Amino acid sequence: MLKEFKAFIAKGNVIDLAVAVIIGGAFGAIVKSLVADIIMPVIGAILGGTNFADLVITIGDATITYGNFIQAVVNFLIIAWVIFMFVRSTKKDEPAPPPPGPSTEEKLLTEIRDLLAKK
Repeated sequence: MLKEFKAFIAKGNVIDLAVAVIIGGAFGAIVKSLVADIIMPVIGAILGGTNFADLVITIGDATITYGNFIQAVVNFLIIAWVIFMFVRSTKKDEPAPPPPGPSTEEKLLTEIRDLLAKK
């Protein structure tokens, strides 16, 4: 079992996935800072000095911080957009493969038809 686990860990896909998760986490932190420290204050200033972190609703003892939710949605949209653009840029505009030729059966049937037509 230990041998199989070692082989599994040594595969390139697992290492690539680990690197992607680490870079994704760091990228998420950068986007979170971008949104919280730059984008949302600008949007708040445009909307008359609104601080989204202060947007809350209190119902009884519960406090709903919907401003934080708005920031999380903006974070998600930015990350999703960057991933979309990355995936889109890695796709190559390859022409569609030509349709497959006739099968062996179709070729034989065509030959039989042609032979019968000659008689």
